[in-house]
Amino acid sequence: MSIYHPIKNFLDAIEGESAPFRQEVLRDYWVCLVSREVSLAGRKEVLGGKAKFGILGDGKELPQVAMARAFENGDFRSGYYRDQTFMFALDLCSVEDYFAQLYADPVHDPFSGGRQMNAHFATPLVDADSQWINHTTRYNVSADISPTSGQMARALGLALASKHYRQNESLGDYSSLFSRQGREVSFVTIGDASTSEGVFWETMNAAAVQQVPLAVFVWDDGYGISVPIELQTVKQNISSALAGFEKEENTNGILIYKLKAWDYAGLVNGIQEGISRCRTDHVPVLFHVQEVTQPQGHSTSGSHERYKSKDRLEWESDQDCIKMFQSWILENDLLSADLIDQLQKTAKDYVRQQRSKAWARSLEYPQKQLTVLKNILQSMPEDLVSDARVDSVLKTTEPMIHECLAIARQLQTQWRAQGRHEEAAALNVWISDVIRQAQTDYHANLIAEGNAHYNAIPMVGPQWEGSQEMNGYQVINKYFEQLFENNPEVLAFGEDVGKIGDVNQGFAGLQERFGELRVFDTGIREWTIVGQAIGLSMRGLRPIAELQYLDYVIYALSALADDLATVRYRSDGIQQAPAIIRTRGHRLEGIWHSGSPIGMLLHSLRGIHLCVPRNFTIAAGMYNTLMASKDPGIVIECLNGYRLKENCPVNLTTYTVPLGVVEVMRRGSDLSLVTYGSTVRIAQKACEVLAAMNIEVELIDVQTLLPFDDAHDIAKSLRKTNKLVIVDEDVPGGASAYILQQVLQVQGAYQHLDTPPICISSHEHRPPYGSDGDYFSKPSCEDIVEAIHKMMSEYHPAQHKF
Repeated sequence: MSIYHPIKNFLDAIEGESAPFRQEVLRDYWVCLVSREVSLAGRKEVLGGKAKFGILGDGKELPQVAMARAFENGDFRSGYYRDQTFMFALDLCSVEDYFAQLYADPVHDPFSGGRQMNAHFATPLVDADSQWINHTTRYNVSADISPTSGQMARALGLALASKHYRQNESLGDYSSLFSRQGREVSFVTIGDASTSEGVFWETMNAAAVQQVPLAVFVWDDGYGISVPIELQTVKQNISSALAGFEKEENTNGILIYKLKAWDYAGLVNGIQEGISRCRTDHVPVLFHVQEVTQPQGHSTSGSHERYKSKDRLEWESDQDCIKMFQSWILENDLLSADLIDQLQKTAKDYVRQQRSKAWARSLEYPQKQLTVLKNILQSMPEDLVSDARVDSVLKTTEPMIHECLAIARQLQTQWRAQGRHEEAAALNVWISDVIRQAQTDYHANLIAEGNAHYNAIPMVGPQWEGSQEMNGYQVINKYFEQLFENNPEVLAFGEDVGKIGDVNQGFAGLQERFGELRVFDTGIREWTIVGQAIGLSMRGLRPIAELQYLDYVIYALSALADDLATVRYRSDGIQQAPAIIRTRGHRLEGIWHSGSPIGMLLHSLRGIHLCVPRNFTIAAGMYNTLMASKDPGIVIECLNGYRLKENCPVNLTTYTVPLGVVEVMRRGSDLSLVTYGSTVRIAQKACEVLAAMNIEVELIDVQTLLPFDDAHDIAKSLRKTNKLVIVDEDVPGGASAYILQQVLQVQGAYQHLDTPPICISSHEHRPPYGSDGDYFSKPSCEDIVEAIHKMMSEYHPAQHKF
């Protein structure tokens, strides 16, 4: 039901020359009232135990109805968890939807499928098959995240897409689903306290430099939870702090508007003016909305009376934006006092009804399953039904699935132990059904599924006839040239990517050929480099975002882990961001340019494909696969391999490398040696030495760590060799431990081992500068040979003396 449905009669009753304006005011006032009642009811639901936690938008109603007035079809919002009024105003969220999310209802929460806490919104960008839908005919909301200021970097990318669509004429009809000549504005909202985060400043600077249509709304209520603004922001004023960013004649920069949260006319006029300039001229705009209040404090976890003075609380009550709006309406004789009273009562009743409906709907599935469980338990013998846990289930009226399931599993375990297998089996039918549904509700859509799954990507092998030998950097440079020639939606950017073609020449000459719009430099700002990739890829473009070295990924880890890796999951499959992150790593020189923190990536980036090619021919095939994928991916090129010779296949832009498939590079029967990336070459040398010692090693290149060996080929190898050695450049217990878990536990290969597996990794410290430091810190050929020789001597002491 539209949020405006209850006031249809009120709207129709307004007549006269000023009717359109008065109707707009009525609609805005109604939305403010409904939103406030939702906030009040939301807090009560949490404190009453029906929901876990509430983050509410009271006090920000008036600025958000004004913001919604300037929002057009095709625009994007990248907000945070206070924007419920904006969503109500645009009819993107019903009151019932809001409470469904508050109740963590996996069936009826349209934004995250019950996965995110309330006020974390999203609108569909793709259909059920992960195909893009038309963004230009709808209001678009990129899936929210909780990390403070985390939305900023993505918003920059969404704005940059508009610039690209406006200026890249080669896109032709491709852009029709995504843009109207680049008129789309990226709206980003943020609390004033979160402007202290580094990514806020990084984003503002990047937007000002690039001149993109980014509209930043700062809701300034003077506090970051309990910490006052004087301890957060220089000059206690974010717009004053940003004064040096302000655009002047013949300079880049931003426009700054200072507005009051209670001034309806000022908000509407100021925002309309600023957004018009942002949309037309592609100039970033900051709207600093001051004197915002928090009638109920920060969240449901505490009261603001603990840290706000009596005077401050009284001021907030007097300055409440809805009170001020109501006074303005009456002073200007726009609505009658009687009508206002009716609207207030109607809003209370409406929210109460919709809340009750949402609660009832959230119980539908649990009630259905509870009925089935009760029937099963009531059919059991008397000695089993007399259990107190059974009695608690039979008396339950408002069930929680996990509570019922926990009891059922406890009973099943007990009955099995008592030898009551028939009864336990009957209970297991119900348990399995609930767990199967939970698999869909809570575990689906980490990556694309069905026809969009990476296994559905057609595989094309390399063609070698007529191939040439060249340096690794020349292979990847030739690949990128052909990729850009055939795919106008592809663009690349990062530190030193543009003019010099990256520090290892992978993009050499490509800016000159394809222009600065498609191959361009950025500042040293890894977080927003990734943010640009996220936003661009959410709008149908195919960015290749470069992080110059793998060591620098830590600067971007929040954007990668909190945002990119979770886009599909946190939106329950209605959004995707198939960005490609290109970097280079593993061994080279010193503490800061030879990192291989793969365990850190594996443990934080589930939802992103992690590719670790050993050379650049394979890297090219992986890029092609990722280009055909609906998921994001990271490709870690070998830092010390750019000058090594390779054969370059003639079908560079069509050849693909499958994800989750290992390559057996050398057959052997004595031992399985598993590795990836730069250590493959070292392992190859070790295999040659060992072969001369009559030890035949089966060498396996993992190729991709996420996904990992879907066919369990490593386990198949171990059936033959019964011995396992893993080599990598991460710290002990890093990626090697992950590989070990995958092989022994997931693949069940522990049963094939005749001797304990060995992991050969780097030392715990970072590698020191210089060749000696590298040799003593990272695995060497000699390390591998000695470890394997010792293993074989212990296994066959008569054949292999150590």
